Amino acid sequence: MRGQVVLFGDSITEQSFRQGGWGAALANAYARKADVVLRGYGGYNTKWALFLLHHIFPPDSGRPPIATTIFFGANDAALSGRTSERQHVSIEDYKQNLRKIVLHLKECSPTMQIVLITPPPVCEEGRHAYAKSLYGENAMKLPERTNEVTGQYASACVETAKEMGVFSVDLWSKMQETDGWQKKFLSDGLHLTPDGNAIVYQEVIKIFNKAGLSADNMPLDFPHHSEIDAKNPEGAFQQKCF
Repeated sequence: MRGQVVLFGDSITEQSFRQGGWGAALANAYARKADVVLRGYGGYNTKWALFLLHHIFPPDSGRPPIATTIFFGANDAALSGRTSERQHVSIEDYKQNLRKIVLHLKECSPTMQIVLITPPPVCEEGRHAYAKSLYGENAMKLPERTNEVTGQYASACVETAKEMGVFSVDLWSKMQETDGWQKKFLSDGLHLTPDGNAIVYQEVIKIFNKAGLSADNMPLDFPHHSEIDAKNPEGAFQQKCF
């Protein structure tokens, strides 16, 4: 049976199955080899994500995922005292929540490959322009997120991954290696453009390949059509399925 790869995160994960999304690209790469399951929740932070763990990853599951990406932090990094403060989680609590998520997944399956993904960088000008397009002159005057603070959460994410012995993608740093990242990778100062989604896909695929989950080396779930004898089709299925 095909294994599952679960994408667990906030809106950047929830939107990943849109056209050009990183989740859709993963599903295409693993077609007929592993099921890529979307579990993205717009607006969620790590504190709220903890309430979902036992529903999405039941400890008594007979078929835990072979791999899981954990992509939170963009909302945790919302600034206290600003318009999105209800989503704010302190850095220490953010790290502790990530630890709890990783520990739960390890309890579900000691062989599951776990990848923590940092929040992307934030373009404050882009966030202001987006807010102004929605609310006009009533838009926020002060940014609800800053790139500097988000970078602190990104560092905390990478540190926690190292501490817990799991993989990480430092998306915050990776995107800023490219000139003009603010518009090339971000559609509204926070969420991803197709080019931004491509970066996530490329980085996740690199880790999956390193972890022994290369799609090229995984078998198809059922016979390729070229293996099916039109006069004796059951033969191919007996070899592959039983």
